[in-house]
Amino acid sequence: MKTILTLLATSILAAATPSFAQQTPGLASETPAVFKPNLDRLNYERREVMIPMRDGVKLHTVILVPKGTSHAAILLTRTPYDASAMTAITPGVSMANAIDGYDHPVDVVIEGGYIRVVQDVRGKYGSEGDYVMNRPLKGPLNPTEVDHATDTWDTIDWLIKNTPETNGKVGILGISYDGFTTLQALFNPHPALKVAVPMNPMVDGWKGDDWFHNGAFRQQNMPYMYEQVGTRKNEERWISGVHDDYDLYMRAGSVGELGRQMGLQQIGFWEKLLAHPAYDAFWSGQAVDKLLAREPLKVPVMLVHGLWDQEDIYGAPAVYKVLEPKDLGNDKVFLVMGPWNHGQQIHEASSLGAIKFNADTGLQFRQDVLAPFLAHYLKDDAPPMDVAPVTAFETGTNRWRKLDAWPSGCAKGCATTATPLYLQAGGKAGFAAPKAGEAASDSYVSDPAKPVPYRARPSQPTGYEPPLTWTQWLVDDQREASGRTDVLTYTTEVLTAPVKISGEPMVNLVAATTGTDGDFVVKLIDVYPDEVAATPEMGGYQLPVSMDILRGRYREGFETAKPIKANAPLTYRFALPTTNHVFLPGHRIMVQVQSSWFPLYDRNPQTFTPNIFLAKPSDYVKATQTVFHAADKASFVELPVVKAK
Repeated sequence: MKTILTLLATSILAAATPSFAQQTPGLASETPAVFKPNLDRLNYERREVMIPMRDGVKLHTVILVPKGTSHAAILLTRTPYDASAMTAITPGVSMANAIDGYDHPVDVVIEGGYIRVVQDVRGKYGSEGDYVMNRPLKGPLNPTEVDHATDTWDTIDWLIKNTPETNGKVGILGISYDGFTTLQALFNPHPALKVAVPMNPMVDGWKGDDWFHNGAFRQQNMPYMYEQVGTRKNEERWISGVHDDYDLYMRAGSVGELGRQMGLQQIGFWEKLLAHPAYDAFWSGQAVDKLLAREPLKVPVMLVHGLWDQEDIYGAPAVYKVLEPKDLGNDKVFLVMGPWNHGQQIHEASSLGAIKFNADTGLQFRQDVLAPFLAHYLKDDAPPMDVAPVTAFETGTNRWRKLDAWPSGCAKGCATTATPLYLQAGGKAGFAAPKAGEAASDSYVSDPAKPVPYRARPSQPTGYEPPLTWTQWLVDDQREASGRTDVLTYTTEVLTAPVKISGEPMVNLVAATTGTDGDFVVKLIDVYPDEVAATPEMGGYQLPVSMDILRGRYREGFETAKPIKANAPLTYRFALPTTNHVFLPGHRIMVQVQSSWFPLYDRNPQTFTPNIFLAKPSDYVKATQTVFHAADKASFVELPVVKAK
C-alpha cells in the first residue's frame, strides 16, 4: 500500500510541476534558440568538415586557417584523441590559444604561418566508421580496402582541392598514436605529401612499445585500452577503487582475471591480445618497421625520439634502422634524439624529474631543427636548412651533437666498439673478465607474492595530469631497488676518465632458475658522486640510463614460448633501449638485475603455463635465481663505447 501511495503522490507532483520546455505566460525566454558567437575577433578561421573516404565513410576534420593567409602549407595530424578538443584547448582569440597543448608544436605552427588540420581517425569521436586499435594495413590482418594509409591519401587529396589558402604542400606530424598514423602516410604516399615527422611513434606493440616489452605485458596500460576502445568518445572511465596500483594488480592475481573483473572481455582488442601472448603473425604482421622495410623511400622523414620515453622507447630508432639504408644521398631520413619523456619536445624541457639539462631542450629542438626542417620542405621558397642527418642530445654532458649517422659518438674520427662491462664477484663490475678462483655466482629469491616495485609506492596509475608523475619514472632514483635482497647490484670503481656510449647496450646474462619460467630485468645506471656541490640533492643519485625486461620463455625466440630447463645455466641475451650518454669522472657505472618490475609489468608465475594471462593462483611460486659471473660463464652488458680512431 505504501508503494501505491508513493507512486500516486509522485504522479500528482509531476503533473503540477511545469517542464523546462514550458514558458511562463507573458514573459519570454531571454535565451536564443541558437546562440551564434561573434567570431570576427579571432585571428583565424575554424572550419569543421566531414571528408569522404573511398568507401563512403566520412571523417570529422577541423581546419584552422590563419586570417589573411595565402599559399600556406598544411600541417596535418590524424588522431584518436578528439580533434575538436585538440583544436579548442584554451579560450582566446588567437590560434595559438586554440592549439596550446597536446600534439601541437605551437610556436612552429604559428610562426610558420601553417594551416593546421586535425582529423579524428575512423570510428573515434566525430568520425564515422569502425575503430580498430592501430588498424593494420589492408592485407592478411585487414581484409577491407581501407586503412590509415588510404584514409590519409584521401584526406590530403580533399584538403588540397578544397582549401583555397594552401600552396598544395602538406606535412604530417604527430606524437605516439598520432606518430603511428604519421608513419602510415608513408605507404603509397600522396604526391602532395612533402614531409613527415613521426614523434615517439607506436611501431611494434610487442617488442618494445605500449603493450609488451620482450614478451612481458605492460598491464598498467589496461585502463588505456578500456577507455580508448570501450566507447567512441571515451565516455567510460576506468575506476579501480584502489589508490595503490600495486594492490590493485596483486589482488586480481592474473591479468586475465583483472580484465574479467573490469569487463574488458567486451572489447575486441582485449580478446585479440589475450589470444596472442607470443610474437606471432598478429604482432609481427603489423610491426611498422618491418612493413616500411619493404617500401620505397619517397618522402623526407624526421624521426623524433625521447631517450627517456616511458611509453614508446622502441619505435623511432627501430624505424630509423630500416629507413636509413634506403637513404643513399643521406638527405631524406633524419633522426632527432632528445633527453625527453614521451612527447616532451613540444613543451618546456629544461629538466626531467630531478635531472636538469641547463637549457630548454624542447625549445632548442623546435627553433633550430623542426622549424627550419618543415620550412625547407613546405615553403614555396624552400629556405635552406642547417639540419644534420642525426641530431642527438648527449646526456651526462648536456650537449647537442650533430652527426652524419647513428650510432656514432661524434661527427668525425670516432667509432663505437662493443665493450663488455662484466659482472664480477663481490658486487663489483668492470671491463676485466672474471678470473678463475673467484666466486662464480650470486643468487636471490624471486617471490611473485612480493614483486619488486618499479617505483616507490604507492604506485601511481599512468597519466599526465598532476599530481601524477608517470612521465618521470624512467629517471627515478634506483637506490630503493639496490637495497633489496631480491635485486643484485654490481658497481664499478669510481671512474677516472669519461666513458661515452652511443647505441643499444646488449645484455648477455648467464643465469639459472629453480622455476620453469622467469623474467629478468636489467638496468644500466649512472651513480653520481656521494657529494655534488652544485646540487646537493643529487649526491649518490642512481640515474637509470637504459633499462628493460625479458620474459624468459622467449629466450630462444619470440615466436614460440618454451619452458626453461630448471637449474640449468642458460644465456639470456637482449638489447636495452638506445642511449647517448657520458659517464663522467667521479661517477660509477652500476648494473642491477631482478626478476619483477611491478605493477608496470605483469608477474611471471615462474611455473611455465601456456598463456600467462590465464595463470591460476597455484601457478605462482617462489624461485631461486642464480646469476653467474665465472670465467666460463661470464655475464656482462655489452656497452657501445665511443672511442677515437
